[in-house]
Formats: sequence, structure tokens, C-alpha cells
Amino acid sequence: MIPYGKQSISEEDIQAVVDVLRSDFLTQGPTIEQFEQAVCRQVHSNYAVAVNSGTSALHIACRALGLGQGDILWTTAITFVASANCGLYCGAKVDFVDIDPDTFNMSVSALEIKLQQAKKNDCLPNILIPVHLCGLPSEMESIAQLAKKYGFHVIEDASHAIGGRYKNTEIGGCLYSDVTIFSFHPVKIMTTGEGGLAVTNDKLLAEKMALLRTHGITRDPDSMTHASDGPWYYQQIDLGFNYRMTDIQAALGISQLKRLKQFVEQRHKIAEQYDELLADLPVKLQLQEESYSGMHLYVIRLITGQIKKTHRQVFEAMREAGIGVNLHYIPIHLQPYYQALGFKLGDFPEAESYYQDAITLPIFPALTEIEVKQVVTTLREIIS
Repeated sequence: MIPYGKQSISEEDIQAVVDVLRSDFLTQGPTIEQFEQAVCRQVHSNYAVAVNSGTSALHIACRALGLGQGDILWTTAITFVASANCGLYCGAKVDFVDIDPDTFNMSVSALEIKLQQAKKNDCLPNILIPVHLCGLPSEMESIAQLAKKYGFHVIEDASHAIGGRYKNTEIGGCLYSDVTIFSFHPVKIMTTGEGGLAVTNDKLLAEKMALLRTHGITRDPDSMTHASDGPWYYQQIDLGFNYRMTDIQAALGISQLKRLKQFVEQRHKIAEQYDELLADLPVKLQLQEESYSGMHLYVIRLITGQIKKTHRQVFEAMREAGIGVNLHYIPIHLQPYYQALGFKLGDFPEAESYYQDAITLPIFPALTEIEVKQVVTTLREIIS
């Protein structure tokens, strides 16, 4: 089976982890800060807070921005559930914006229409989370202009996008957002095993997120409510979480980061091979323009009116042929938990249409040209 995604681990990666295992620190040691600084240099941000998952990064970013009971968070209808769940964790209400059928990202025109209506109804969002699906940046400049006009914060969910660029700036520089978050799950562009990270240019936001990742505990005398009782002393000054990354994970992250450019360039080479081989097939590709995708995923949309088989039949036939296709993602509003909150079929038609024809093809740095041809040949035979 050719998987849809796979980590790339080198001997240098292994040695970096071994070095930490032989050191005095396995969890909260100096390697975490080194990793944070390395990511800041890579994406040109001022501050970074490493945590145990991208989901945790989303949660503490929302909390740091003050999201709470009675507030509202919007995100795209096509993303992993974490992009919405982080709002519910804070006690906020969650709503969605439909997608652009060509980029598969949040539709800015749909967003603007929804904002106009929300202003009339006095229910504007406090936070918007655009998602860079597959690694392709959302239209962040337009989103930032709307954020200024309507007064909401922006968190970029760049779980798929480290190593990519928007308008010749590194994703993560936070030029158009308050916070950008990354995920380092093994199938992502680079990995720390499990792990995530939030970057920002706002010192106070960074300090708040760092506090929240460790139970809301501080050892900083300037942040305490009274003078320290002694060198052992700490205070819990907020209700935080155990969201800490380990030095072991951070060591792997530092080593992986050295090959980030290579990883992304190789993914683009594979995508170019797919583009060429799929050109005469009844499929629609993600529109790439004005940016450089992190290319975490390669998604096609079947033009089902030109194919005799159904979407499901094509998907299952690919799996049976040893091609580990996947589907990213099921529209969140169609999940039973969210339908119980009042969402229903028909709420976001472009997202629902996407779900009816999207398939994720394998893409990872070690995928060979022969395997790419095998994937496309198999697809060609199935849909012919």
C-alpha cells in the first residue's frame, strides 16, 4: 500500500533524539526554547510557543485572545474538527464560512457577505480562523482588511503550511494575523512525532500562551500577586493546561527544520508530476496562485459527470489497488456533534459539493516518480 502521507526520518534526526535521551533533560529543558527560536528565524516571527499538538496551539491562541463564554468563532467548513473545537473549548459559539470551489479555502466573498449580515444581527465573530488547506495560503490580505473593518482577531491555521509563502512572505510571519499555528504530526510537512507551535509578533500574547500551556503557573516574581516565599516558589495565576512539548520532540523538530526547504521542494516536484499526468483526466485540481504552497496534501476533485463510477466506487477501487487515498475533510457541520448544535445539510453547499468529489492522492518526500505514475495509471484505469 502506498500511503497518502509518511514521515521522513534521517540518521541525523535519530541522533538528535538520542543526544537528548542522554542529556539531563527529557521534558522541560533548553531544547524547547532552541526549537522555538529556530522556528521564529525560519518564519520571521518574533515569538513562538511550542506545545504538544496543533490543537493545543489553537486552544491557547483562542484563550490568549480572550475568547470565552458567549463569544463567537468562525472557521472554514472544510478543515479538521480541531479548527472549530478550539472555540467550543473556550465556551464560545462556532459557525462556519463556505469554501471557494477552486482554492478549497475559505471563500472571501462568502465571508464578506456573512459579515455584513452578522453586523446587522449584532453577532459578529470575535475570532476568525482561516485554514491554509493542503498548504495553500488563504487570501490573508483581504481577510486582514475585513478583520480591521469588522473588528475581529485572526488566527491562521497553518497546520498544513509551514515552509510555504504568501505574497513572497513566509507563512508564520503574522503580517495578516494575530497568531499563526503549526502542526507537526508525522504526516505533516515536518514532524516532532506529535506536537504543535504558535507564533506571534505580540509579546503579551506570547507570554499568555506560554502561561496557559503549563497550568497557568509562573515563577516570574513580577507576575506574582505577592513577594516570593523562597526559591522553590511558584504561583498559579490562571487556569491553564498541560500542553507542554518535550525536549525529545523539540530535538526532532530542530533536526527536521534543517530539511524543511528540501521537504517542500520535493513535494512541489511530485505535485508537478501529478499535474502533468492528470492533465487529460476528468479531475479538477486546487487552484494555485499568488503564493507558494507548503504542499502538505494533493487533493483532486472528480468531475463526476464525466465518470461512470461514483466517488465512493473510485475511492474504494483505489484502496483495493494498493493506493492509500484519503479524504480531507468531511464538512464539520455534517458531523453528528455539530448537527446536534443545529447545523444541517444544505448550510454550506460548496463544502458539501467538495465532499462529494474530493480525493487526496499520496504525497510525501520519499514518493518516487514510478509510484506517482502508478497512482495516476491506477486512477486512469478505474475511471476510464
